[in-house]
Amino acid sequence: QVHLVESGGGLVQAGGSLRLSCAASGSIFSIKDMGWYRQGPGKSRELVAVSGGGATNYADSVKGRFTISRDNAKNTVSLQMNSLKPEDTAVYYCKVAVFSGLGWFDSWGQGTQVTVSS
Repeated sequence: QVHLVESGGGLVQAGGSLRLSCAASGSIFSIKDMGWYRQGPGKSRELVAVSGGGATNYADSVKGRFTISRDNAKNTVSLQMNSLKPEDTAVYYCKVAVFSGLGWFDSWGQGTQVTVSS
């Protein structure tokens, strides 16, 4: 079993910054992709940023403002969010592709609320 614990959400004014962190623990043999998704009010869950295979990808809406980073030794992934906008308000989830010995599967965090006020 794999557990993801997220932290760092909160309330910030437009133009401000927040840093989200996610730590994976449990039966982890290997990790491939580590990423962040978000779900805004009345919206579907969408990809924000992902790191895997030596590459990173970002949603167009966050390019130049958000930076994803990972520490493979600690099984952690972070999301530095700068120049935040009210439309970035959402619940942010980390997702990790994990090999636990029985196969690969996606593990999701519980979500952390980010609210950006105008």
